[in-house]
Amino acid sequence: MGRLVQNHSTHIKGLIKWLKKISERNEIKTVTPASLSKTNGKGEKLVLKVTVKTNEGYKLLARKGKLVQEVFLVTSIDESKVKEILEETNPMPSRKKKGF
Repeated sequence: MGRLVQNHSTHIKGLIKWLKKISERNEIKTVTPASLSKTNGKGEKLVLKVTVKTNEGYKLLARKGKLVQEVFLVTSIDESKVKEILEETNPMPSRKKKGF
């Protein structure tokens, strides 16, 4: 089980809840949300996606509305497994259910 580092006072609404679920996975060592900035996007739903592979893991981008926040993930697993974890831990109810 990993740990969630909270070193900033501001986060995108709903992001910390999602990151806590991610950090509970055994494959994840550390989850660190970083800088928060504004963009021109309009997405209403919180989206978290893998952008860059780093030396210790991956850099993710969280987007919601006009806000974007970097998230650093320390892990030794491959990118496809990280994407799978993001789908499994997604707290958004809009996620498609299997078998329906």
